[in-house]
Amino acid sequence: MGYRVLWIDDNIDELQSHIRFLGQKGYEVSGATNGRDGLAMLDESKYDAVLLDEMMPGLGGLETLEEIRKKHEHIPVIMITKSEAEDLMTKAIGRRIDDYLVKPVSPLQIQAALKKQLEARVITEQQVTRDYLQQFNAVGDRTATASTPAEWEAIYEDLVSWGLDLFRYSDHGLLGTQSEQMSAANLALGRYVRNRYRDWLHGSDDAPLLSPGVYEKLVEPEVQASKQVLWVIIDCMRADQWRMVEPLVEPYFRIERQQYWSILPTATPYSRNALFAGLYPLDIAKGYPNLWHNGINDDSSRNAFEDKLLAAQLERLKSPAAGSMRYYKISDARDTDSLRRDFGSLNDVRLVAGVYNFLDIMAHGRSQSSILKELAPDEAAFRTLMRTWFEHSSVLEVMKDAARRGTTVVVTTDHGSLFCKRATKIRGNRDTSTNVRYKFGDNLTVDDKRVMLIKDPADYKLPPNSSIETYAVTTENYYLVYPTNFHEYERLYRDSFQHGGISLEELICPFAVLRPR
Repeated sequence: MGYRVLWIDDNIDELQSHIRFLGQKGYEVSGATNGRDGLAMLDESKYDAVLLDEMMPGLGGLETLEEIRKKHEHIPVIMITKSEAEDLMTKAIGRRIDDYLVKPVSPLQIQAALKKQLEARVITEQQVTRDYLQQFNAVGDRTATASTPAEWEAIYEDLVSWGLDLFRYSDHGLLGTQSEQMSAANLALGRYVRNRYRDWLHGSDDAPLLSPGVYEKLVEPEVQASKQVLWVIIDCMRADQWRMVEPLVEPYFRIERQQYWSILPTATPYSRNALFAGLYPLDIAKGYPNLWHNGINDDSSRNAFEDKLLAAQLERLKSPAAGSMRYYKISDARDTDSLRRDFGSLNDVRLVAGVYNFLDIMAHGRSQSSILKELAPDEAAFRTLMRTWFEHSSVLEVMKDAARRGTTVVVTTDHGSLFCKRATKIRGNRDTSTNVRYKFGDNLTVDDKRVMLIKDPADYKLPPNSSIETYAVTTENYYLVYPTNFHEYERLYRDSFQHGGISLEELICPFAVLRPR
C-alpha cells in the first residue's frame, strides 16, 4: 500500500535523495518550503503523514505544528530538527508531536519513523495473530496437565493477555477462539478445584493464597512499611478488567501485579467478609455472631459490618493501623463525594479502606436493562464500559490524590464474574437462596457433573443454617434455574454476568500495589 507524505522543510531541494529512497519504499512524498504553503497543501489534499522541519523562516516548526493540530488532529507529524535542546522537545511533545528526529537523519531513520506511525498497527496485528496461533495447542496441553495453583495462575494470565491483545490489535475474529479456550480451561479447572479445594481449607501444602490471608500476607506488610495505605476494593472486578484500566493509573504509579484466590462461593457475603475479617465464614459466624447474618436473600445485610471485621483483624495482628483506620463503602454519588471530601484530611490515618460497588451493580443491572445489554453485549464491550466508568469515577481522582501525597495504593477485589451461557436445573425447598451461580438450602438436587455439591458446609468453612443444608456451586459457564418457569428464567439469565461459581474469572483475583512515581 502506498502512503502520501508531506515534507515541510525550507531546504526541500537538498532532500531529493531521501525523497527518492522513500519513493522506492512505497511512500509518495510531496514537498513544501515553508509552513504556510504546507498548511495550504494539507487543506487541499489528503496526506497520511507530515515530516516537519523545526527551523524555518516565517512560520516555524512549532507554530506550524500548532496550526496543523487545529484542523488535522489525527495526522501523524514527525518533527526533524538540528536542536537537541530538551525544552524544545518538551514543547513539541506538549503540542502533540508523534515522533522527534534530530539531524543529521538517514533515509532509513525516516522510513522507520514513518513505518512506526503508519504501519505499526497492521504489523502488530499480523504478529499477534501469528503468535496466538502458534501457542494455541500449547495452552490446551497446559490446562490438561496443570496440577498447582501457580500453573493455573500462569494459564489465566496468558489467556487474559491474549484476549486483550486480540481485542486491541486483531480484527476480533479470533476472540471467539480465545473464548472457547477459556471455556475449555474452565472445564479442566472445575475438576481440579473440586478435587483440591477441601484440602486447601485444611492446610495442604499446595494451597494458594485464599481470601482470609490476603490482608495479613499482602496488605499489612505495606501498612508496616508505609506512612499511609489506601486499600481500594472494587467489588466483582476481573483480572482482564483491571488490566483494561491499568494504563489510566500508570502515569502516576509504578504497578506491581499479583494474584490471589477467592474462597467459595465466589460471592460478596463470603469472599469479602473473609477478606476484611481474615477468617473463613464459619469462623466469622462462630467468633462474631453479631456481625454475621444468615439472611438468605439479603446479601447487603451480610456485609454490613465489614469495618468492624477489619478493625478486629487489625487488633489481632497488632497492626499500626489498629485505631488508625477509616472505612468507606461507596455505592452512590453521595458516598463517593464523602470519600473524596474526607481524603485530604486523613493525613494521619494509617489505613484508608474503600469498597466500590459500582461494577457489581452494573453487572447485575445489565440482566434487567436492555440499554446496558446493548452497550455491553459481550465481555470485551463490558470491559470497555468498565474502563469508561473508571476513567470518570471519583476512585481515580482519589488515587491521583494519593499519588500526589505519596500514599501507597493497594487495589484488589473480592471475586470476579463469569459470562454465563447455559442453564442447568436445580431442585430444592421453597427457602432455597435465589442466587443463580450458587445456591444454598435444604434437599438440593442437581446434575452433579456440572455442579459441586457441598453437603457438609462446616467441613468447607461455611456456616450451615440447618443440619441438612447443602451448598451448590456451579462450574464452567452454567447457571442454576428451577424447573418451574425454566425457559423464562433461562432466557432472563442467559448471557449475563454472574458470580459465586468456579471459573478462572471468578476465582483468580487481581491484586496490585501502586507506588507513587
